[in-house]
Amino acid sequence: MNSDSGFWFLFSMLTAKIYITLKKGVLDPQGITIQEALQNLGYQNVRETRVGKLIEIQLNSVSREEAEQQVHKMCQELLANPVIEQYEFTLS
Repeated sequence: MNSDSGFWFLFSMLTAKIYITLKKGVLDPQGITIQEALQNLGYQNVRETRVGKLIEIQLNSVSREEAEQQVHKMCQELLANPVIEQYEFTLS
């Protein structure tokens, strides 16, 4: 609850786990390097490795819908490059 403005609001703490990966067709040199290193270590069955990133954000939100909208906006404005990356997220 928050009483800073004199009103009581109910907030729920949500954790957004945002997974950002390169779009299919975009060259992934880090993934290729890892794939080759794994194969050199004897993991010959490794055929494709793609590297992405995980970002966790905790946020107070009035509603789950509001939190989803904010996370989408964060991804589009800052966290992901929409030209070469795609993202998905979970809220819990």
